[in-house]
Amino acid sequence: MKNQALFERAQRLIPGGVNSPVRAFRAVGGVPRFFERAAGAHLWDVEGRRYVDYVGSWGPMLAGHTHPAVVEAVQEAASRALSFGAPTEAEVQLAELLCRLVPSLELVRLVSSGTEATMTAIRLARGHTGRSLIVKFEGCYHGHADALLVKVGSGALTFGNPSSAGVSVETAAQTVVLDYNDVSSLEGLFSRQGNEIAGVIVEPVAGNMNLVLPAPGFLEALRLQCTRHGALLIFDEVMTGFRVALGGAQARFGIRPDLTTLGKVIGGGLPVAALGGRREIMEKLAPVGPVYQAGTLSGNPVAVAAGLATLKLVEEKGCIEKVESTTRKLVEGLAGEAKRAGVTFSSQSIGSMFGIYFRAAPPRSFAEVMQCDRERFNRFFHAMLEQGVYLAPSAYEAGFVSAAHGSAELEATFAAARKAFRSA
Repeated sequence: MKNQALFERAQRLIPGGVNSPVRAFRAVGGVPRFFERAAGAHLWDVEGRRYVDYVGSWGPMLAGHTHPAVVEAVQEAASRALSFGAPTEAEVQLAELLCRLVPSLELVRLVSSGTEATMTAIRLARGHTGRSLIVKFEGCYHGHADALLVKVGSGALTFGNPSSAGVSVETAAQTVVLDYNDVSSLEGLFSRQGNEIAGVIVEPVAGNMNLVLPAPGFLEALRLQCTRHGALLIFDEVMTGFRVALGGAQARFGIRPDLTTLGKVIGGGLPVAALGGRREIMEKLAPVGPVYQAGTLSGNPVAVAAGLATLKLVEEKGCIEKVESTTRKLVEGLAGEAKRAGVTFSSQSIGSMFGIYFRAAPPRSFAEVMQCDRERFNRFFHAMLEQGVYLAPSAYEAGFVSAAHGSAELEATFAAARKAFRSA
């Protein structure tokens, strides 16, 4: 009962017993697993139980856990210094690599978290355009900066209300929330207020309301309206970067944003994120421009070493294609097991991201995501967990596959699902 005992101890000292809310299992019920080691496609909890991992630290572990090349790079960097708070050659190398791989990046600034990257992108969009209004989409999560902790209830368009205590109504009023994949509402907003909009921020493939793909023409409409009205298009690729294609969603869909935020994979499991984009916009950042951003641990040498080693592995020929193939086999296999069990279920994938839904077809919007049978997912989650398969502890999160997942992990997952669908 070590998991239970640790959770009880944690709740006495840490709000909710966790350091990030979804880890608390409140969406699914039960006791969170406390992990003590990981390797390849597997995790081991404090009770010694092994799990096939489809969370991947929420996305970073594309090469698999504790890959020897990444561990060696981290150890070597740590042997020289844990932090300088000053420039290093490695951060220049990472910037060069990111600018080479991601189509829209001309300049890049390293930061420590995805939230910091998106927060800076919003500030930069406002500083560059001299406008205040930001547009986001319901169900897309861009970190916990005040301007982005805004959501909308029913209705296609509204000025946002705060979705967190501590976010002022005045701050929320500067963010407009639209429905994901709703081109007509987007066009209507720009026709009325296009000259007030500083930027539009979007997950080009949504992964924080489970996996929702962009409808044909949606990303193109974003690019067109931003260009036409002088607003900046911001792709939040913290999750999709190197997951849906080597150059991110922008490479896969052929859409070039003005600004891009990256994270997760570029740190290989350590805290690194980035903001990049067009040169004339990025040059508005301090110290060369008037938009301030700073961070003591930005470009931390140990984290940058992990990111460089991970990206070199991901860049190897065939890596992205192999993981995409494995992910496709995973969702097809799960759908097959559900059909044999007579369970209403659907699934889809793109790159190494996947979504599973207890509804007849994959959702296209936040409203459709909310139509999924959450209680059935919760039962399925716990049944899979008991059989050694670790899925995201929420019906509203995408899943992730790594290069370490292979046929053995897939077969174990399908065997577990065969039983889980019967109990769900």
